[in-house]
Amino acid sequence: MGSGHRILSFALLLVSISTAVSDPAAKKVNLSLYYESLCPYSARFIVNQLDKIFSNGLISIVDLQLFPYGNAKVLSDGEIICQHGSYECLLNTVEACAIDAWPAVTEHFKFINCVEEMVVDGTYPQWKTCFDRFDDLDSQFVLNCTAGAHGKQLEYEYGAQTDALVPPHQYVPWVLVNGLPLYDDYYKFEIQVCKAYQGEPPKVCQEYQLPVQSSSLIKEIKNSQVSYKDQILIRELSE
Repeated sequence: MGSGHRILSFALLLVSISTAVSDPAAKKVNLSLYYESLCPYSARFIVNQLDKIFSNGLISIVDLQLFPYGNAKVLSDGEIICQHGSYECLLNTVEACAIDAWPAVTEHFKFINCVEEMVVDGTYPQWKTCFDRFDDLDSQFVLNCTAGAHGKQLEYEYGAQTDALVPPHQYVPWVLVNGLPLYDDYYKFEIQVCKAYQGEPPKVCQEYQLPVQSSSLIKEIKNSQVSYKDQILIRELSE
């Protein structure tokens, strides 16, 4: 097969991945966010971008996991130190306890989003007022968890998971789609989620369809972190 035909076939295959309608019970796409509470880039990403998937329908195909630890370090005596100081360690633990208290992502995310809105606004010392915004969330467990040994143990666990990343995280926010880091293209995570999903995508994915232009398609794919299936196609094209 000539190179022109192979490129065109590759482009068509890529578009078919983005638009195919398959089993409606298709496995959700794993979306992982490694972050730290007082990082301005993490806070803005959560508030201005990640929050949108709960209103535009993308959450229906996503298994979202949050890891509030970031660039923290555990000292030899067991103390945890955080990049932005002790208050960041406190809020990391608060958000870890919120995830533990309310495992449903629709519940813990709305609380975490509230706290991160306060980080963006510079009012985060008032983070406890976020409890008042959600009558369905019991604050006592989170408060007890944050002040006790359980909260610290959760942070140790998030630290171990963060330190075990391959490749290691380089900064925060550190976003992975199906285990692949997006690096500086983390703000394009919606595109990668839609491309990775193997079922009938929500309507919002139509906004992220790539044009069938073989050269630009290949250039974008090679210069960004993409799904496993795209990487396989790239290897096949280069054979």
